[in-house]
Amino acid sequence: MSNIHEECGVFGVFANNNTDVASTVYYGLFALQHRGQESCGIVVNDDGLFNYYKDTGLVNEVFTSEVMDGLGTGNMAVGHVRYGTTGNNDRLNSQPIVVNHIKGRMALAHNGNLVNSYELRSELELQGSIFHTTSDTEVISYIITKERLAAPSIEQAVNQAMNRIRGAYSLVIMSPSKLIAARDENGFRPLCYGVTEDGSFIVASETCALDAVGAKFVRDVLPGEIVVFDKNGVRSITDHCGKAPQTTCIFEYIYFARPDSVIDGVSVHSARIKAGSCLAMEHPVYADVVIGVPDSGIDAAIGYSRQSGIPYGIGFIKNKYIARTFISPGQKSREDKVRIKLNPISETVKGKRVILIDDSIVRGTTSARIVKLLRDAGATEVHMRVSAPPFTNPCFYGTDIDSKEGLIACNNSIEDICRIIGADSLGYLNVKHLCMLVGKPEKCGYCHACFSSEYPTELPVNTEKNRFEKKINDNGAKGTAD
Repeated sequence: MSNIHEECGVFGVFANNNTDVASTVYYGLFALQHRGQESCGIVVNDDGLFNYYKDTGLVNEVFTSEVMDGLGTGNMAVGHVRYGTTGNNDRLNSQPIVVNHIKGRMALAHNGNLVNSYELRSELELQGSIFHTTSDTEVISYIITKERLAAPSIEQAVNQAMNRIRGAYSLVIMSPSKLIAARDENGFRPLCYGVTEDGSFIVASETCALDAVGAKFVRDVLPGEIVVFDKNGVRSITDHCGKAPQTTCIFEYIYFARPDSVIDGVSVHSARIKAGSCLAMEHPVYADVVIGVPDSGIDAAIGYSRQSGIPYGIGFIKNKYIARTFISPGQKSREDKVRIKLNPISETVKGKRVILIDDSIVRGTTSARIVKLLRDAGATEVHMRVSAPPFTNPCFYGTDIDSKEGLIACNNSIEDICRIIGADSLGYLNVKHLCMLVGKPEKCGYCHACFSSEYPTELPVNTEKNRFEKKINDNGAKGTAD
């Protein structure tokens, strides 16, 4: 765990006529690829028949021209890119999940993490439910399906299910006749919708995906809201709105989201610029140049430069072609990966005092290698500044930090971390200034529990990422003993 991993990205389209909706989803998922690089999937609704394909890999790897042709046309489609915060990375855990039940079909894509999924799954298993995946998304699909058996409509089933599922979830759900977007009561993860020139509705995790398909942003889905798209237009169900304080994940602005996205009315790019500006005021230092670690450290570096008056320079070139599929040979694979992914520009840093801006330090190993790269390139001093506070707590809402194990800030002081990574000085953003990033006063309603331990919901009983796999193995061992 040398980096914080993205969660997932969801996308959906409702068109007035049968068309090539699969291609629309493809481009939308491509724009959301930064949110998940383990697996992806698309489901197309062709007059009630669901054609779908999903697999491990990047969007352009999984969806070849042959696969896209096989998806056909339709008037609705949903898609998903995944980084698993619950469950192993395999094809079975790829989304969207497709369910066939006595009242019809449903396809579901989910971004987030439930805090009560373990209890719900245990309850469902005792009632005879059979699970095919180890993700909490399948738990959500079961709860909605059970409610659908008694509910008069799919949206009412979702409404009832939201009384039972707790935690972080932004959902895009497709039935044979409707597309539904739903966001948890706290609004942990972003979700918005827009409309294209031909009147098609688009739902996406981020506004950058709306831009990618030529859709005009309409608005964010409210925390607790259910938005229904069908042949009659758009309807909103707000029964769950206002039941909990809004606590959108602040790390969406620091790292997860693309800088060209706008979340709940706040520009991600502007938030990162402000983070850099705050760092310059909190942790000033004499230096010759400010550089950022690509990609999410660059905006904060520009902000630091503007506030401090120290020139900004391009310090690294990032190899855009190294990704999930890169295989590094030899014993020095981790170090080689850093060297191949990031190459310093010696002209920018040689003989200079450098301020290095990054979005986070998790274990410290990657930061140490980056500092060494700069020194090898001739930097005389390296002063590291981090546009987030120290990570000291696990996240239960969709970020890949399920325990304190491996978090360098849990067992080391800032002075010790500075020594470990080999920097001349180190400064983190103060947790009290996080709300300044989004232009809100303190106590502004954003979740920063991974920095402050102030969790906005009850905590889960079992927090392991692979808790469902462990449960299956434990039950298997008991069965063998019997």
